[in-house]
Amino acid sequence: MKRIGSLLLALVLCVSMAACGRKEEGNGSSSGASSAPSGSGAPSQKLEGTVAKINLGADPKTLDPSLNSASDGNNVITNTFEGLLRDFGNGPEPATAEHYAVSDDGLTWTFTLREGAKWSDGQPVRAQDYVFSWRRTVDPKTASEYAYFLYPIQNAQEITKGEKPAEELGVRALDERTLEVTLAGPCDYFEELVCFPTLAPEREDVVDESGLWAKDPKKAVSNGPFYLTDYKLGSHLVLSKNPYYWDAENTKLDHVLCRMIVDASTILTSFKAGEIQWTDKAPTEEIPGLIASGELEVLPYISTYFYVINQNTPVEALKDVRVRKAISMAIDRQAICDMVTRGGQTPAMGYIPPGLTDDQGRDFRETAGDYYLAPTAQAAQAQALLAEAGYPNGEGIGTLEILYNTDDKHKAIAEAVQEMLKQNLGLSVKLVNQEWAVFQDTRNSGNYQALARHGWTGDYRDPQTFLDMFMTVGGAPNPQSGNMYQNEAFDALMEKALASTGAERYDAFYQAEELLMEDGYIIPIQYNVQTVLSSPKLTGWYLSSIGKLYLGRAQLEE
Repeated sequence: MKRIGSLLLALVLCVSMAACGRKEEGNGSSSGASSAPSGSGAPSQKLEGTVAKINLGADPKTLDPSLNSASDGNNVITNTFEGLLRDFGNGPEPATAEHYAVSDDGLTWTFTLREGAKWSDGQPVRAQDYVFSWRRTVDPKTASEYAYFLYPIQNAQEITKGEKPAEELGVRALDERTLEVTLAGPCDYFEELVCFPTLAPEREDVVDESGLWAKDPKKAVSNGPFYLTDYKLGSHLVLSKNPYYWDAENTKLDHVLCRMIVDASTILTSFKAGEIQWTDKAPTEEIPGLIASGELEVLPYISTYFYVINQNTPVEALKDVRVRKAISMAIDRQAICDMVTRGGQTPAMGYIPPGLTDDQGRDFRETAGDYYLAPTAQAAQAQALLAEAGYPNGEGIGTLEILYNTDDKHKAIAEAVQEMLKQNLGLSVKLVNQEWAVFQDTRNSGNYQALARHGWTGDYRDPQTFLDMFMTVGGAPNPQSGNMYQNEAFDALMEKALASTGAERYDAFYQAEELLMEDGYIIPIQYNVQTVLSSPKLTGWYLSSIGKLYLGRAQLEE
């Protein structure tokens, strides 16, 4: 273990020196190569009034609510679109819907839209806009990665499988302002679900199937506090105050300039120069010092950082669960948290992070336990498993590849894991990195050799948001799983959970996570925290524990 520790320290020092001398190059994604050097990302026209400047990071793959599945896109959509309800940390509250009623059996939800709810072009938001959006999301032709999100609604699952037309989704407009939703069964978290951007309304006369409309300022309309007025690929986008928003009097910012700087050292330089006023990305090697100085704020995060193993891997050894478990057991999670990421993260020995409770009010993670993992590496046990599987000291396995998206933190973690697998198991590991958009396509299509970086943040405060992406969708693996995971027993447990409430529902979740862990196709690394650099002049912003940034009530102080 001392040998691993010294090697990790060397890795950290190398990362620090590399970050200090790194040049910006190309349109990178998460933070390895900058798409906008310090001082760039200027809007096409001068912005008048109060302008908040934030760093968005990667250029979002899409800003279409039905197609987006990434956090960078969510941070824009959360501020441009609004669902029926919203949540600022105190639970769901009325948003575009001024009130709603639920039938005694919990299956019929009737939402009444605000009379003053309007789109950014002044047209009224209609109940039919929700019907169109939700039908579009579950329609297999749309290929939404979040189609399963609507499974609680009647016929949604059958529609995604192509067994029923989208028109049979359990949602209808009773009139211009009344939306009726029929659920397939009781749903304990439906209020939280309708807060999520995927369930925002969309205009049928505006949407194109490619999703490009949402990045075109001439076409995009939205119903939230801001709307898109400028967009330059890989450089910046501008959100401007929506004068027709029903709560516009509480929107204090005139514009939000969202820069797309992805190099971590450039982000910090830009922040210190006042070129950005808010970012949740900072150089990994600078985090301890920024925390100590009080500049960096550490916030709770319901989020897990993990690796996935491709279930369709061409590597024969990885088809043996003993090999998969050995790899996971050989990783020193505590060392990664203490010597690599160093921002208050904690070792992950299970998939679902702390902070979610079951029907008895118990923390899900504490109740489920740690399975076969420990904070530090279990080298001897891992070596024994490899030998039992017929690969003593890693002989016969060949070189394994770890795929990650370009980012200083992801690189540092991958290098640490690479060294741990070499030292503890004798494995040869090659690191492969790709720009964010390319990486998403590669991983989510299962087009990689062995291991890939992954991470998941809860879309709502319920264990289901972590587990349901491993369910098959329409009989095929869910691309969001990243590992092409398919297991009929897992699907059956999740189907049971979807149809249940209370203790029966959570018992199915506990069993589902156990099965997922025992299959060994996921390797939990750490439970994340949110690290934020924010100017004292920018106040009133809200960052939820599920990672969504809301600027509708933010303001700039002189």
